[in-house]
Amino acid sequence: MDTPKVVLITGASSGLGLAQGRLLASHGYRVYGTARNPLKYPDFDAFPLLALDVRDEASIAAAVAELLTLEGRIDILVNNAGMGITGPLEELPHDESLLSLETNFHGPLRVMKAVLPQMRRQGAGRVVNVTSIAGYMGLPFRGMYSAGKAALHVASEAYRLEVRPFGICVCTLAPGDYATNIASGRYHSPLGEASAYRDSYGKSLSLMDAHVDRGGDPTEVARKLLHILRKNRPKVHYTVGSPMQRFSVILKKCLPDKMYERLLRNHYKL
Repeated sequence: MDTPKVVLITGASSGLGLAQGRLLASHGYRVYGTARNPLKYPDFDAFPLLALDVRDEASIAAAVAELLTLEGRIDILVNNAGMGITGPLEELPHDESLLSLETNFHGPLRVMKAVLPQMRRQGAGRVVNVTSIAGYMGLPFRGMYSAGKAALHVASEAYRLEVRPFGICVCTLAPGDYATNIASGRYHSPLGEASAYRDSYGKSLSLMDAHVDRGGDPTEVARKLLHILRKNRPKVHYTVGSPMQRFSVILKKCLPDKMYERLLRNHYKL
């Protein structure tokens, strides 16, 4: 019998990460999730939770060392941890913009930096960076979120080329809108009375929240992840979401820029 693969999933205490971990565990993977403070989840029993903050290198190193003490190897890393942020780019507080990039872009790179040496020693490994369909386009009032995910999308392409000679494969999984708690946990730029964007941002914010509330079952993302992990030669990028969300990525590649921009303006009523 094959030795079960050891999987590390960041941000797995809820939402997409929890769904991913549960499904992989049910299929025989040895799953370890992470949370910034596992003590906040005393009744969590889906799989072991390690303390890890993707913005803190010492925290990451400690979690990776703990996992290696427990299992001796890391076969798969799923960089799932992230944070939402909304607001007009002009009005976003700079500190909040930096925090989102620290979490959504630099965070996954830090975790990869800590895990890749072990995968290199093993001569094999798989990294799946969870990006977003929002990273394929500059969405109004989600521009900083789109930027962070787009940066991870492109960095993953470069990483894939760099680590391939060591038997390590990197790819991305870009979900659309799913029914998770991301809306309640994301940063919202204040909707000020004097803001030039008060009406347009207010309408778009309501639309964004409605999309999440009507989003799909997070298990769909987990099933897509399982599909990727079962591939011997995974593609560079994968998307998962409603047909329209996935089609939006194809349209972005095919349509002239201004025509695609018009579609976004109509969708967001701008």
